[in-house]
Amino acid sequence: MAEYVFNLAISADEYLRLYQGAARDVVARTNDGQRVRFAARYLRPFVTRQGIKGIFIIITDNRNKFIKIEQIG
Repeated sequence: MAEYVFNLAISADEYLRLYQGAARDVVARTNDGQRVRFAARYLRPFVTRQGIKGIFIIITDNRNKFIKIEQIG
């Protein structure tokens, strides 16, 4: 398993464009400098009126397949 920790700050308007299909993936830079790409749909549980803001962790299996995402801060 692998864990990727990163900060996100996506405005409500920007996420709405993602949700409407303008883009399907989100690309973020992890705290240790790696680039991680994942489906925008995984962020739906974290959307507020202000958008999405916080520290997140993505956990993948040993083939780098998505297992889960959690907000940790």
